[in-house]
Amino acid sequence: MSFLELLRDAKLFRLLRIRWSGQLIDGLFQSALASFVLFSPERQASAVNAAVAFAVVLLPYSIVGPFVGTILDRFSRQRAIFFANLVRAMTLCVIALLIFNGRTGVEITIFVLIAFGVNRLILAGLSAGIPLMTDSKSLISANALAVTGGSVWVVLGGGVGLGIRQLLNGTESANHADALLVLIAAVGYFFTAFLSALLRRDEIGPLAHEIAEGGFAQGIQEMRDGFNFLKEHADAARGIAATAIHRGGLTALTLTALLLERNTFHDPADSEAGLAGLSFALSIAAVGFVVGAAIAPYGVRKVGRHRWIRLSITGASVSVLLLVIARTPTLLIATAFFTALCGQSLKVTNDALVQSKIADLFRGRVFAVYDVLVNGAIVTGALIAAWVLPISGDSWQLPALIAVIWFLVATVLLQPKKFFPKGGA
Repeated sequence: MSFLELLRDAKLFRLLRIRWSGQLIDGLFQSALASFVLFSPERQASAVNAAVAFAVVLLPYSIVGPFVGTILDRFSRQRAIFFANLVRAMTLCVIALLIFNGRTGVEITIFVLIAFGVNRLILAGLSAGIPLMTDSKSLISANALAVTGGSVWVVLGGGVGLGIRQLLNGTESANHADALLVLIAAVGYFFTAFLSALLRRDEIGPLAHEIAEGGFAQGIQEMRDGFNFLKEHADAARGIAATAIHRGGLTALTLTALLLERNTFHDPADSEAGLAGLSFALSIAAVGFVVGAAIAPYGVRKVGRHRWIRLSITGASVSVLLLVIARTPTLLIATAFFTALCGQSLKVTNDALVQSKIADLFRGRVFAVYDVLVNGAIVTGALIAAWVLPISGDSWQLPALIAVIWFLVATVLLQPKKFFPKGGA
């Protein structure tokens, strides 16, 4: 099916509207947090602060990862998504109150961890449900539409948040404006919970005959099951590793963009200009996401899934060399576009590869492994960036390191004799 035909598929669209509305609100919420933590005039942004922020956001993904598969393979994914959205909405109400009162201590960190932790359950459940909402021939296109559309809606949500904040400038204090944004996001998550309630209890699985037995204590064991399942499908395992490493590098580049926009391309005292510059760069990256997802089905038809995955990360390794040449606003924008294009094409193709090899009985736990590996790589990328980057963000060493790592992934990890299936690409 084409993307337009998939959008007209009423069954799949019921899933997409849950994901996209939630990710629109994710963008709005994240813009409020970024403004509060990294772009407040009284706080200086540094690579270390940004890396800590990434770690706080992603830590819960890795903590709950072993148990996400347990939940999604045993209980109604529709119910899990519904209640997770309610929890997220209520958590944001508390975060809004804390920001309103200027509380920046451990209490706000705890509630942010909870908010992002339940978000992992929601996204994993929606990803696991895609094969039940479309036919196998449309998996690549459906994944491209779901994941890329979600990325675009996150960026749009960030833009909406930035626009609302600009309207509030001069009428509200910075903390009060950010608190209002978070409160609006809470209302949005309540709406997403309503949309998830419209799905049937078993519509996105697991099906009655596929519900695994046992309790939460088996979460760690099921992570092992996920790893063992991937051992039997080396190409899927290598594709997941490649996707994770790419996301780690992309995170490091995001921190580079944040520091360049905050401390080099604009006056550090003008935090609003820095935030606007970063938002523009991320918007261009979102365009790259769309283009990368759109061309993925065509590329797969021409050269096959495995070769397309390899070509995508090779292209990413070449595009990041632009920042080795110089760190200018133009080259930053170009790098954002091409690395996002290649990375999204890699991810949607690999998601379909993994889904095509996994029975629904194991899908939740394998995607839990996938999530933990990707988020572990993202935190690692953030920490490496914090170690390498100066406070200005003006460094050629980090882009060069990322280019080398991505090229090694393409040539070593994804070498044809180990990654390509026998008799084809």
